[in-house]
Amino acid sequence: MKTELILVGKTVNKHFVAAIDDYVSRIGHYMPFATTVIPELKNTKSLTELQQKEREGELILQKIQPTDTVVLLDERGQQMRSIELAQWLERKQQSVRRLVFVVGGPYGFSQAVYQRANEMLSLSRMTFSHQMIRLVFTEQIYRACTIIKGEPYHHE
Repeated sequence: MKTELILVGKTVNKHFVAAIDDYVSRIGHYMPFATTVIPELKNTKSLTELQQKEREGELILQKIQPTDTVVLLDERGQQMRSIELAQWLERKQQSVRRLVFVVGGPYGFSQAVYQRANEMLSLSRMTFSHQMIRLVFTEQIYRACTIIKGEPYHHE
């Protein structure tokens, strides 16, 4: 199974970039994993929140293939413990060809992206910066991979 993380806007904090890159590299030892960055929209001051979400949504949907299983990282999504995420990911590895996770822009997702999504996951009920969510998410995917392989990274 190929796995991709689509992000709206680049990560600018060098500490987050280094940590995210480290986890992406580690995940690559367990499964094909790539990140795709959709550049932030320019001149957004003249756009409403809805217009910005719609434009970002169009760019997100261009990156998604018809057969992809799409999972939005959204505050209204399902919450899981790390063990549950590992079990969920293992089931996906056996049933899905390409799994695509999406982190939206500052205002979330357009209706079209919500309609295209197969599932939604929430990493917490708290609000985090998009940059921090990228780091937390890549660490959790790495953790799930080590749990699946029975490696000692995760302690319970």
